[in-house]
Amino acid sequence: MPMISLRAPSLDVFEEKDDIVVKADLPGMNKEEIEVTVTGDVVTIKGEKKKEEEVKEKDYYRRERSDGSFVRSVELPCEVKSDQIKANFKDGVLEVRMPKTEEAKKKCVSIKID
Repeated sequence: MPMISLRAPSLDVFEEKDDIVVKADLPGMNKEEIEVTVTGDVVTIKGEKKKEEEVKEKDYYRRERSDGSFVRSVELPCEVKSDQIKANFKDGVLEVRMPKTEEAKKKCVSIKID
């Protein structure tokens, strides 16, 4: 049976102090099924959920839980220190923390509004 494409996860990208943070909802997945990569200013989250067991379709009244794979990429708002990125997966939520580079921190200036 061919692999189905899962719906891309919902995610938030925000700034918290000196970090760029990406949070993605990945319910029903294990951390072993998830891959996170950062290339330049793009973070990519890939996942593949495999079928737990072979089930005969005729025994089902309804089947909405699926297996398959997804890929989600998002452009980061500034440069990050790729060697200091940390990822954590808990209760179906992936959190990736990426420290901003010193140059990126300097570029952010608050402007007073008159």
